[in-house]
Amino acid sequence: MSYDLVIFDNDGVLVDSEPISNRVLAEYLTELGYPTTVEDSYRDYMGCAAHTVHDVIGERYGATLPEGFDALFHARVFAAFERELVAVRGAEQLLKTLQQHGVRYCLASSAHHEWIRTALDLTGLRGHHAEPRIFSAQDVGIGKPAPDLFLHAARSMGVEPARCLVLEDSRNGVLAARAAGMDVYGYAALTDPAKLTGAGATGLITALAEVPALLGLATG
Repeated sequence: MSYDLVIFDNDGVLVDSEPISNRVLAEYLTELGYPTTVEDSYRDYMGCAAHTVHDVIGERYGATLPEGFDALFHARVFAAFERELVAVRGAEQLLKTLQQHGVRYCLASSAHHEWIRTALDLTGLRGHHAEPRIFSAQDVGIGKPAPDLFLHAARSMGVEPARCLVLEDSRNGVLAARAAGMDVYGYAALTDPAKLTGAGATGLITALAEVPALLGLATG
């Protein structure tokens, strides 16, 4: 079917940030006395809002993370981003293709606005995202897997949920999109495809170069 709006997750779909942020988070939690591997971080926190780390540590250890945890974590991640962050392969070309064909798109991420904009700036993708088309879980007070963020993005863009196609790389993101009544293709470059299909993904892709065909767009 055709769609009136493409909604992108950011981390892991447009910017290759997941390996960096999950490594930094695992190192920081381990340093604080909560042994965490990168694989643990992917499983427990990937695609979730920032408060999830506090929730999991509270439930698992009956502990509270130190004051200033979020600020220091973000500072460490941003420092690593400065050294390492790049756009996901094919991201810029895909955005250009959508623009050339007049396909509307926006970004909806569980990350904070500062995180989103920092990542877009460092990867050179900021110019492809006008400010009214960037949405954060901060805007609705709850992150994925709740559908609120995607519904907010669709409503703000004036598009019915059933006319939206979401591109997501996390189980929580797929769950959120399906709960919002949207089709969602799981980007299975990093995530186990079974987790994405098990969450209800409409289909799977392994490269962003596959997206134009989903939309019936000619390339080249």
